[in-house]
Amino acid sequence: MTTATTTAWSTDLYTLALRAGRGPLFLRAANGDRLRLDVERWCQRPDAADRTVLERCVGSVLDIGCGPGRMVAALARRASPALGIDTARAAVQRTRARGGAALLRSVFDALPDEGGWDSVLLMDGNVGIGGDPLALLHRVGQLITPGGLLLVEAAQSEVDERFDAWLDDDQGGTSPAFPWARVGVDALRGQAEAAGWTTVARWSTHARPFLALRRDGLAGPALAAPPTARASG
Repeated sequence: MTTATTTAWSTDLYTLALRAGRGPLFLRAANGDRLRLDVERWCQRPDAADRTVLERCVGSVLDIGCGPGRMVAALARRASPALGIDTARAAVQRTRARGGAALLRSVFDALPDEGGWDSVLLMDGNVGIGGDPLALLHRVGQLITPGGLLLVEAAQSEVDERFDAWLDDDQGGTSPAFPWARVGVDALRGQAEAAGWTTVARWSTHARPFLALRRDGLAGPALAAPPTARASG
């Protein structure tokens, strides 16, 4: 992850939003597009869509860009080994306060147990970290165990864009710019294939689309769609 990204996600705007447990907080692009960040949902317990991801997690779980830790804390409650990483100190602190393990670290830094994680999460659009999804997918390939699962939340629309962005609190406050990307399901599948991943499941719950990916040529446990999921392909 670039210094700009690390700096942006450690700014006061994000810290204040996490401490308050609510927004408004937006991701703004130079072309004027603005995406509201769902801080309230991030700070609560996992919802129905999140649970379809949790049900698919196997073994040890690494949550990249864990935010305030709802997924890591949920895994800890069921005694699953899990670690969150985030570049925002407030996110790490909140994850730990909820009972989850977390490190102040970028995905591109040295991480514990590289090559040994059974499941990796990229929730809430975090496949956009660093502004280069293909590079991120290659990096995750270095972190995950042979046959492990990468569970990714895609953008809700069929987009494939890279841009400089910043945080905006809708009250005049902004962060430094940082590189970001937004990728819909079809574009994500194409980039995953280019990075050596195979799609083993695709589903959508409450208009949130997800993919489960596995490295090509690597065996792993069979993946059955849980009954709460609505498979879309």
